[in-house]
Amino acid sequence: MAKENSIYSLLKAKFLIDDDALKTWKFIIYLFSLAMLMVYFNHNYDEKNYRITSLTNEVKELRSKFVDTRSELMKLKMESTVSKKMEARQILPSTVPPKKIVIRKPEEKSFIDKLKIWQ
Repeated sequence: MAKENSIYSLLKAKFLIDDDALKTWKFIIYLFSLAMLMVYFNHNYDEKNYRITSLTNEVKELRSKFVDTRSELMKLKMESTVSKKMEARQILPSTVPPKKIVIRKPEEKSFIDKLKIWQ
């Protein structure tokens, strides 16, 4: 009978209106606030996770675009491609090989050598 009575009082929520109900309400509010904090932090975590995923996909896309552009640039810089485009303007490649120009710097005298001039 006591067991049925305790279940019945639990179902009727008498623990919320008893004399010690203030302690119970404080505990319920504490649990509710913890649950709300948990939902908030979970939401923030999911939002950051989605942002990281989208940024990772964007980085992969930009990296592939960079590689494509770089390979296209390499093709455009090739001598054969440049010579074909210049033929349309009637500029032909030279038949005479280029000559190397060497410029020599004059030797700089050290401080001691400069002092020897006065002797």
